[in-house]
Amino acid sequence: MHQPDEPWQLALLWGLVVGSVLYSLPFAVQPMAASFSSIDRKLLDASALLGASPWRTFWRIVLPLGLPGVLTGFVLSFAHTLGEFGVVLMIGGNIPGATQTVSILIYDQVQALDYAAANRTALLLLVLCFALLTILYGLRRHSAWSVWGWK
Repeated sequence: MHQPDEPWQLALLWGLVVGSVLYSLPFAVQPMAASFSSIDRKLLDASALLGASPWRTFWRIVLPLGLPGVLTGFVLSFAHTLGEFGVVLMIGGNIPGATQTVSILIYDQVQALDYAAANRTALLLLVLCFALLTILYGLRRHSAWSVWGWK
């Protein structure tokens, strides 16, 4: 990974991270909300009745039971961010070696009229995102999640 040489590069990197997270947040919220809302309220009431604090209830009950939705949200956001073009270009520009992402690389290849390289890079991006989503949904569909008792 490229280490920032100047302080402005570190600030730019954090700006890109924050911008990408905010832009991809809707892809994470839906699976997380669905996962957390499916937790049986009786478990939360029992935890409170036994004297557990809200934080302890969250770490011991809510998060473990909602982990499949959290992981799904992270993977969906990551896959979406891999192909993100506009936010990265608007916030960070196109600084080779600093803010160039795969989608901006494809843009640069098209601008250089190297369509073959752009097609190969786009295909690689497509295969990577498709593989991530296939693995995630395959694990959720089959009993691999049941190793930890997940549904």
